[in-house]
Amino acid sequence: MPRQTPLSDIRNIGIIAHVDAGKTTTTERILYYTGRKHTIIDVHETKDLKTSTTTDYMEQEQKRGITIQSAAVSAFWRDKKINVIDTPGHVDFTIEVNRSLRVLDGAVVVFDGVAGVEPQSETNWRLADNYNVPRICYVNKMDRSGANFQRCVSMIRQRLNARPVCIQVPLGSEDNFRGMVDLVEMKAYVWFSDDKDAKWETWEITDDLAAKLNLTVKEDLDNVASIPALRAELVDTALEQDDAAMEAYLDSGEEPSADVLRACLRKGTITGAFTPVLCGSSYKNKGVCQVLDAVVDLLPAPTDVEAIKTVDEDGNANGERLSSDDAPFSALAFKVLNDTYGSMTFIRVYSGVLTKGMSILNSTRGKREKIGRMVEMFAKEANPIEEARAGDIIALVSLQETETGDTLCDAAHPVILERMRFPDPVISVSVEPKTKGEQEKFSIALGKMVRADPSLRLETDRETGQTILRGMGELHLEVTLDRMRTEFGVEGNMGKPQVAYRETITKPVEYTYTHKKQTGGSGQFAEVKIIFEPLERGAGFTFKDETVGGSVPREYVPSVGKGLEMQKEDGVLAGYPTVDFSARLVDGKYHDVDSNALTFEIAAKACFREALPKAGPILLEPVMKVEIVTPEDYLGDVIGDVNRRRGTVLGQLERGSNIAVEANVPLNEMFGYIGQLRGMTSGRASYTMEFSHYEPVPRNVTDEIVAGRNKAA
Repeated sequence: MPRQTPLSDIRNIGIIAHVDAGKTTTTERILYYTGRKHTIIDVHETKDLKTSTTTDYMEQEQKRGITIQSAAVSAFWRDKKINVIDTPGHVDFTIEVNRSLRVLDGAVVVFDGVAGVEPQSETNWRLADNYNVPRICYVNKMDRSGANFQRCVSMIRQRLNARPVCIQVPLGSEDNFRGMVDLVEMKAYVWFSDDKDAKWETWEITDDLAAKLNLTVKEDLDNVASIPALRAELVDTALEQDDAAMEAYLDSGEEPSADVLRACLRKGTITGAFTPVLCGSSYKNKGVCQVLDAVVDLLPAPTDVEAIKTVDEDGNANGERLSSDDAPFSALAFKVLNDTYGSMTFIRVYSGVLTKGMSILNSTRGKREKIGRMVEMFAKEANPIEEARAGDIIALVSLQETETGDTLCDAAHPVILERMRFPDPVISVSVEPKTKGEQEKFSIALGKMVRADPSLRLETDRETGQTILRGMGELHLEVTLDRMRTEFGVEGNMGKPQVAYRETITKPVEYTYTHKKQTGGSGQFAEVKIIFEPLERGAGFTFKDETVGGSVPREYVPSVGKGLEMQKEDGVLAGYPTVDFSARLVDGKYHDVDSNALTFEIAAKACFREALPKAGPILLEPVMKVEIVTPEDYLGDVIGDVNRRRGTVLGQLERGSNIAVEANVPLNEMFGYIGQLRGMTSGRASYTMEFSHYEPVPRNVTDEIVAGRNKAA
């Protein structure tokens, strides 16, 4: 079957933002204006569970009014196919943004016009930087009280270290938000109704523009007054991308045409030289069509971005795979979902053609997969298709061996595509089925949830035998258990959240351990001399063989490393994993008959257990970056409470009429914080937090934690 949409006419984009900036509302309008649906459902209308927006269709999303998992939809605008992924804004579900950005070619970053750049905006921006994703900014909610476009642009420049270029300027704000000026076309787009079908009027930009729209607020008048300066800045910045156009402009003094400016803006956006900024109000149906135009005009097609890098088995870059139908098939599995259709594996096809019935290779795991059902997803609807080509985002039903981050490819031309990076969990809870008879069903469901979400980890506590589930936050774990109820029909109980502490050492130690056991016949013998040394925070664990002269036979060295790898998971202070240290095997002894791989593994474990208490072991705790947004009246109480929680206040920022307090606070002190914060501020404050770093636990707190672990044991 020939290609339906040329590769250059495809846009794979994500909608990313902080929670409650208006991503899902914007996506609903995009689907309405592109003709993919004929009604608009607003997020606040879904809490009775009787209706849902297109992309927030899960019960948990409807109840909470937030996006929990990314959802894919596609639409056409100006004959271009736009594949849109609506992503979550809550920090606990950053994994969804992470894996979506990995396979997208561009992004629309939505900002709340009142709050500006919020914590999750920064996190998502950094993720987009990591994957070199070109993006445009959309300042939403210009109709809300306190909205300030120029302040938001300034925050994008300062807090995100970006180079914003305004291609629109708002006309009015709050209740008097009337539209925007397009600085490329130099036209004003004006609405006189909030109705979803209201048409905008196109006006010339004249000196009496503010008077005609009855703009009287100082900020609104300043925006109109800034139009000539912002237009000049736009022209200068855009023409930096095209020497010939810049020369023609300087020689003739004539303003470049809108088409020339758009071509330059497109080039600069794709290379990341700058980021165009638009404005509007999705809820009031103003500006969404202009965002769609910007997506088509400025964001890249799969052929405009760098070719996907290929790596060897150790993750080192070794080439690239061009985005083309003519290249051998390759795709990246970026998400596994369990739903009514069974296991669904979402893939981004980077090259070649995939057809139903093909046998392909999972090169990450060295396993074969047979392609059965192929579907194009429209949120929760699965529409069967017969083939997929380069640039497509589709789902495959019931793959047996493939997990998130795996590469699927043509077996005759195997490659491994650049891998995805996932965050480590910072919080854990014990979980168990509500009824003993559902243990097996519960375990199967839990296994499927963990397979689908790489930011979840599952393990068994060796002392208590409990099943421990680790995740990114309280909400993340709570939603996981709730989804097991709705998706697999099995209910579970959750224990008290536990902090994922770590252990490390503070000084080097050299230790020799001899393992000797004689029980008649051949015995056991191995001796290792290991130097343990602290490393910088976040370095993990490294093992080096520095033996000379065959003091430890080469075939036994990996067993020493394996023994240390296993034993470091059970620290010497309180049984937490030990991190940020190196182990150098410098000497040892062996016996021709009594030594083997197992004896050296046992010796390494014992050496770790006996040496580390002499290396100044300390506990490390996860510290969260917390932002509390509060009315100024309660500022003193909020800061005092942060200090009582062993927190460090980093600074204060204005957020409209509120104050945002930024602080670092240990995770252990943040459980149940929302209830206390609401009580302290009459329910008017809110907070967000994300993992920042690990740092040493004070001695008195360490003693309490160690005593608690010993008592539990």
